[in-house]
Amino acid sequence: MERRMVVTLTDCPARIVPAGTPVTIPKDTFVTITQSLGGNYTLTWHGQMVRVDGTDAGALGLEPEKLSFPPAETEEILETQVWEALRTIYDPEIPVDLVNLGLIYSVRIDQQAKRVDIEMTLTAPGCGMGPVLVGDVEYRVAKVPNVQTVKVELVFDPPWQRDMMSEEAQLATGMFY
Repeated sequence: MERRMVVTLTDCPARIVPAGTPVTIPKDTFVTITQSLGGNYTLTWHGQMVRVDGTDAGALGLEPEKLSFPPAETEEILETQVWEALRTIYDPEIPVDLVNLGLIYSVRIDQQAKRVDIEMTLTAPGCGMGPVLVGDVEYRVAKVPNVQTVKVELVFDPPWQRDMMSEEAQLATGMFY
């Protein structure tokens, strides 16, 4: 998508880049879309860069990304659905999802507390998009049925290496050799 200006059709949830602080862009606000990657949008608004989740793209007059699950048959959190949600989150600079990049180290579900704990890493410890990616994970996993809380911990041991990527991700990025 090329750089273009749009007007928000409804209040639009967003997160400030790179801090990840949640904000709401009011309805009828002019914003400039500067990037569309992995189903998410980077905008400029009041001189700040913000990120809008693809599931909220309808507020920008765009087709929202669908993240839907069948109605819950029990009150259990299904781990398969958590992984499904994680596969919809893309690195903002590499058009590959976090699971195939090998950035998700563990998913633990506390059924009693209705909480999902996730350990993840970044491709580099100094990555400035870390807080935004953590926010993406929290936002999308919270859409899984029966999830009330998502806790994400960034870890750097073991350090990420390209061989943690799936073969498909290595081929997509030209890092397969």
